[in-house]
Amino acid sequence: MTLVNSIFTWIMKKRMHQIELFIKYPHDVQDEWFQNLIATAQHTEWGKIHGYESIFNQEQFKERVPIQTYDSLKPYIEKMLSGEQNILWPSEIKWFAKSSGTTNDRSKFIPVSEESLEECHFKGGKDLLSMYCNNRPDTRIFTGKCLVLGGSHQINQLNADSCFGDLSAVLIKNLPFWAEFYRTPDMSIALMDNFEEKVEKMAQATIDVNVTNISGVPTWNIVLAKRILEITGKDNLLEVWPNLEFYFHGAVNFNPYREQFKKLIPSDNMYYLETYNASEGFFGIQDQSDSEEMLLMLDYGIYYEFLPMEDLHKENPKTLRLDQVELHKNYALIISTNAGLWRYMIGDTIKFTSLSPHRIQITGRTKHFINAFGEELIIDNAEKGLSKACKETGAIIRDYTACPIYFKGNEAGGHEWIIEFEKKPDNLERFTDLMDQTLREINSDYDAKRFKDMALGRPLVHLAPDGTFYEWMKGRGKLGGQHKVPRLANDRAYVDEILKML
Repeated sequence: MTLVNSIFTWIMKKRMHQIELFIKYPHDVQDEWFQNLIATAQHTEWGKIHGYESIFNQEQFKERVPIQTYDSLKPYIEKMLSGEQNILWPSEIKWFAKSSGTTNDRSKFIPVSEESLEECHFKGGKDLLSMYCNNRPDTRIFTGKCLVLGGSHQINQLNADSCFGDLSAVLIKNLPFWAEFYRTPDMSIALMDNFEEKVEKMAQATIDVNVTNISGVPTWNIVLAKRILEITGKDNLLEVWPNLEFYFHGAVNFNPYREQFKKLIPSDNMYYLETYNASEGFFGIQDQSDSEEMLLMLDYGIYYEFLPMEDLHKENPKTLRLDQVELHKNYALIISTNAGLWRYMIGDTIKFTSLSPHRIQITGRTKHFINAFGEELIIDNAEKGLSKACKETGAIIRDYTACPIYFKGNEAGGHEWIIEFEKKPDNLERFTDLMDQTLREINSDYDAKRFKDMALGRPLVHLAPDGTFYEWMKGRGKLGGQHKVPRLANDRAYVDEILKML
């Protein structure tokens, strides 16, 4: 296994030269991909409707193709779901990633082409291993297995020729043989539909495996880890898997979970790496061990545009190219991909923390914010406020959500928070004040509305009993996979549902 580990490590490091190439020539690489995508799709139904044959530059593309949402692409995707081909993309589309997201309860079926599997999703997986091997030349992860807590949806047959499932399930079903060899548990367990049964089977199946690395959404990995410790009677995961060295994660901000993982894996040598991977594509990888920024991956068959958040609700908003973006500004991400998503707004907001190379941080969702009073509170603000309050009060958060309290009579409005703690703060009042104070420091709109409690009163924080969010997600049929607790909402639907449970 040591020889195999050395060979794999060498192969992974070789890719770093190509990554350095797009870092050096980012705009050339993006221009090349733009031309490639347009040329490839010109004879599709979509390409003919929008005159791709005579599109020669990005400005013409923007003029002819409006910004798309799932609803606007839905009629085309429905044709593909029924088996029609050459609609949005010329190669055969046999796979669809079922994504419910958190902004909309209706399911979305995202087309997954052979090109997007190979050039985007799998390439992203190989690249994160390349970056890890480059940063940790003495790694031994290939001497053991990767535990993958995949999607909670089985692969389902749409018709004789096409299938759908969670993105992770689609990826697992299409993995190359060498990747399948390094994955645990067996596919029959990994693709189980019932999340609770799956966690039980996974725990039993992996406690005696030499697990060297873990992948998955932090929320659900913690559920699995706790069950493994219950079964084994061990204090932490290193007593179960002594060679565990690497955890790569995504889908949610890792900061609220960091302290929980330190307890589960008490080692200074444990390496954490964040990825930005969605049903629509693989976009970013944390390439530096000492920074939470992610390198924007520019050679995955995706052409990027960036919509300034202040222009989001304009009638014909103007997007920016990669060479036009500014540091620390909030942008909605717009993508055109090698699976036939054209000028598609995926619903995430990002900011650039570096322009050479282009590194980003996810700041929230285009529909996940609180702006009932002009305070424009985004997830990035909320995470910073909570992080500071946790640090000062010794608290560890398991999950949370928040919403507005609307004006009532002469009373000011406010924000109502439901927080489930792994470790409660030493003083909840102080925790609330620290969070509020931090939000005022980092968000001038919030601070202005909080002035003398005129528009916004002090936040109202509820302590949720252990298991509240798990039971709520279970009740909504959203356990496991890429499902996540909605952090902020501009209405009271989520909070009122949970308050009824409490």
